[in-house]
Amino acid sequence: MTTPATRPVEGVDLSQVEFWQQPLAARHADFAKLRALGKPPYFDVPEGPFSTAGDGYYAFVSHADVSEASRQPELFSSARGATSIEDLPVEFNEYFGSMINMDDPRHARLRRIVFRAFTPKMIKKFEEDVQRTAAGIVDDLLVTGPCDFVQRVSARLPLKIICEMMGIGDEHFEMVLRNTNIILSGADPEFISENIDEAITQLLTAGKDLADLVMATAADRAEHPQDDVITALATANIDGEQLTPAELGSFFILLVVAGNETTRTAISHALNLFTEHPDQRELLLADLEGRLPGAVEEIVRYASPVIFMRRSVTRDCSLNGHSFREGDRCVLFYWAANRDESVFTDPGRFDITRSPNPHVGFGAAGPHFCLGAHLAKREITVMLRELMSRVPTIRASAEPDRLLSSFINGIKRLPCEFD
Repeated sequence: MTTPATRPVEGVDLSQVEFWQQPLAARHADFAKLRALGKPPYFDVPEGPFSTAGDGYYAFVSHADVSEASRQPELFSSARGATSIEDLPVEFNEYFGSMINMDDPRHARLRRIVFRAFTPKMIKKFEEDVQRTAAGIVDDLLVTGPCDFVQRVSARLPLKIICEMMGIGDEHFEMVLRNTNIILSGADPEFISENIDEAITQLLTAGKDLADLVMATAADRAEHPQDDVITALATANIDGEQLTPAELGSFFILLVVAGNETTRTAISHALNLFTEHPDQRELLLADLEGRLPGAVEEIVRYASPVIFMRRSVTRDCSLNGHSFREGDRCVLFYWAANRDESVFTDPGRFDITRSPNPHVGFGAAGPHFCLGAHLAKREITVMLRELMSRVPTIRASAEPDRLLSSFINGIKRLPCEFD
């Protein structure tokens, strides 16, 4: 692999924590400079326990490059890790990423077993649970009054739904939330140690606690089946295939981390966006049912809760006229692709009537498109409907406290108020 001798844009380095400490507008401006290069820029990875001098990656920042790489998993593989730019140990990748960090046929096998467990009856029950839970959260909000929106609203809905789905009782709610925050902490010192050895221990402990919880629940369901997903997954026998206990544990980590964090991030951003853009709030309130679907898609595009996923090149190839060699790392920046000027008119504008809106907020088309996209959109839709119909004046009362991360565009706290 040949590394370019100079940085593609002076002063822009996606590998440095200082880049991700910038305000959002500054980051978007820098990504626009990278897109203007017309080819994927190359960055070094800082030396660390899983990287050495000379390691680096190509940043795919255009919609075309992200989309095309996603459609070709045989060339752009997930097996060496999708959620970390560095080459983490295989066991570490599978423990925390489950099927995200796999290629076919292993990826297809896991996805097939999981997909078959989500029967139409189960999906209908989820939708009813989402409606009931969202209504209860707004009931509580009206009693509580002004509060931290993340804690009282956006974090509660997806985690409650996932825990109920997997048969996890309310008494474990705080533990699950705490460990989820650790696993997706990025470089934020509020959640993770700045000492790398301590941080690895924190991550492994968080993952083990979550896996132990679901495996204990699965063992109980094997003896006492119930009408829930954990029973279906623990007892599933799809064409002679079953999830092993380890696969079930890692899938729960994926579900509770990805399903919780991304949806809560989107709901948190939604409140902040409708506060910053009152014209869009008025537009939504004027035709709530008609404009909710478009609003949800635009929130996901604009916020891009998951900033990137990584791929590794399996053999020498070309993509959109650019050459890559076997072993090259390529990082698909959904966050940048969703602001691509060649695809989205005035991409920096928040517009709930935007159409078409071919965003990649749930990943681009391909085998790794988000398995939970339907449920996530359902949760965001129902939560917005409850809020906008029952608390239409709700707004952010201060700037969001943002997560320091290059992976999740998270909001830790967001004070809210309403009349």
